[in-house]
Amino acid sequence: MKRTQWIILLEIGILFSGCQSKNEWPEYLGNGERDHFSPSVLITHENVNQLKPVWTYSLPDSGQIQANALMVDGVVYGVSPTVQVFALDAETGKEKWRFGDPINHWSATSRGVTYWEKGADKRILFTAGPTLWALHAETGMPVNTFGKSGQVDLHLGLPPISKDKFIISNTPGTLFEDLLIMPVRVSEGVDAAPGDIRAFDVVTGRLVWTFHTIPHPGEFGYETVPKDAYTNREIGGANNWAGMAIDRDRGIVYVPTGSMADDFYGGNRPGRNLFANCLLALDARTGKRLWHFQTTHHDIWDRDLPAPPVLATISFQGKKRDIVAQISKQGYVYVFDRVTGEPLFPMEE
Repeated sequence: MKRTQWIILLEIGILFSGCQSKNEWPEYLGNGERDHFSPSVLITHENVNQLKPVWTYSLPDSGQIQANALMVDGVVYGVSPTVQVFALDAETGKEKWRFGDPINHWSATSRGVTYWEKGADKRILFTAGPTLWALHAETGMPVNTFGKSGQVDLHLGLPPISKDKFIISNTPGTLFEDLLIMPVRVSEGVDAAPGDIRAFDVVTGRLVWTFHTIPHPGEFGYETVPKDAYTNREIGGANNWAGMAIDRDRGIVYVPTGSMADDFYGGNRPGRNLFANCLLALDARTGKRLWHFQTTHHDIWDRDLPAPPVLATISFQGKKRDIVAQISKQGYVYVFDRVTGEPLFPMEE
């Protein structure tokens, strides 16, 4: 079996990870805006050719690493191909701890972990299979006061018929205050679980709020799906698997969703099928819908929104505008006012 290796590069004696300069990478894709931006100025186009390997970390398993590693307080947190979480000293590459079960979850993939801290309480949150774990960031041991012995079943809060259906999370959850808002991956066939957006208390693991992406009776959009769609007997999906962006100042989480299942057949789900194939803007504290835009009505071609949106401030018609930009599989970039959901550019259906 080939071992997976990580290589960290050195720029003239200064760690690429930035731990000596206090430039950190504390969350997935760098920050809540998901713009992949680092304030580091140590590496430039003049000196990038001087980068050289400093240390190598060899993992005990093999396969592809999809994780976007974090670096906080001089510690690198990543996930191996068999979904084992590890913590490394960023300066030396020495393993501090590793946690996971490569036998039960070898076929899964993970794009990383979520780091949360409040005072001396520092936690790593990640998923393996259908289980959301909370680990002590210093030791890698489960936080026993979180859920049941450090774990929460991602089936929590779904309809009873969904209790044994496939559900994992291959993308890290999004933090807002003490809430972890979770993306999920479900089946793409008629056996799919619903893709409800749910927020969990980071401290206790308690389910705090749920947004039903397949509307329930009395909810906005209920008329766009069959009357019994919410029971999950034949219809599921409309899940967020790609991740989210968060405007923490405004308390708004932006959630792109995929198609309703079955992905390639829609005869059992007439209607526009809200809230599949949507960019959702939700109140991060309550899960209340603020606005939405559906990019594909009644999808039968698996036109999921494939990546987290990016939050930015741009100059538009002579004014500064806070925007959310969402890419699509069709090659479009949708640009909206972050608060109102107003498109900045005309769109014709």
